[in-house]
Amino acid sequence: MRAGCVVGLCSAFLSVLCVVWGEKSDASGQGSCEGGGARCEDVDLEQDRYTTARAMRAVVVREFGGPEVLKVEEVAVPQAEGKQVLIKVSAVGVNPVETYIRSGTHNIKPPLPWTPGCDVAGVVEEVGKEATKFQKGDRVFTRGSVTGAYAEFTVAEEDTTFRLADRLSFQQGAAIGVPYMTAYRALFHRTHGKPGETVLIHGASGGVGLAAVQLAKAHGMVVMGTAGSSEGMELVKKNGAAHVFNHREEGYMDKIMAATAGVGVDLIIEMLANVNLEKDLELLARHGRVGVVGSRGRIEIDPRLFMTKECWVIGVGRDTEKELGETVAALYAGFTQGTLNPVVGREYSLEQAPEAHKDIIETKAMGKVVFTV
Repeated sequence: MRAGCVVGLCSAFLSVLCVVWGEKSDASGQGSCEGGGARCEDVDLEQDRYTTARAMRAVVVREFGGPEVLKVEEVAVPQAEGKQVLIKVSAVGVNPVETYIRSGTHNIKPPLPWTPGCDVAGVVEEVGKEATKFQKGDRVFTRGSVTGAYAEFTVAEEDTTFRLADRLSFQQGAAIGVPYMTAYRALFHRTHGKPGETVLIHGASGGVGLAAVQLAKAHGMVVMGTAGSSEGMELVKKNGAAHVFNHREEGYMDKIMAATAGVGVDLIIEMLANVNLEKDLELLARHGRVGVVGSRGRIEIDPRLFMTKECWVIGVGRDTEKELGETVAALYAGFTQGTLNPVVGREYSLEQAPEAHKDIIETKAMGKVVFTV
């Protein structure tokens, strides 16, 4: 019997000049990968990792396709080896990139069968013989999974597992890995946001967007955000944005420019570049920067916009080991002090995985979508 493939997911973004290629790519879908590639192992349940007699429920993909290919099966509980930890899962974060890979349209195509997911929160069940950072009973969250996250148990590398602040719930913990680490990298490592600058979070009501709003405000930036509904706008404002706009309304760009007295914004964090990038370039102040976090297609851009603004468009990928240490330290301080508070949106069971995958793409984002296990 074959279990889920061990998958590392990471969307490696290309810097953009005149045309953005983004065949359904999204930096907010990065998982346990290195160097922007995928690391997949085809795992047999009869191998040593799965010699345990225990069984668990897991979402297993046996063919690429629509949400209906996500099916819950009973499989063996994996075992932690080396510097790994086995986590009893309480909540799982759902990321858009997982829907692209499931459909078979992403450039990453893991060997099947495959269990999706990388953002988990739960309790350490056991540790590998070489693991030293955690012990049984520790509350943790991850930014990657070796055996797949949509399951009752998952194995993660010790270095991609982190302590969960006591004040946060497991559902909030599942909303940390991709959203906050992506937002922090976009704002500070890639676009070098500074206190006093004006930043526009273009698509601010989802998991990464709300994380970016909170981080930018805590860093002393003037935060603007957009959403596609009145409820989304209220949520963005509640999380710290000084100005909020409905990006579905005609003329919203004029309102943004008016809020900056016609100067434009210093920095934009972009969630859907194939739709918004040309608008971003028009909204930028001279020498402004755009950090591309997400794109689901391609777009043609007039190069003159780059010339007149002398601006930068910067891809947002994955942290280096040194950058990750800084990110984790900054985030943990924010979570323990209360300046950062992950926002959980709709919650689903594992059996509702097809519905969750459909909703995360087709409905307006309102916080982080999670599975409660």
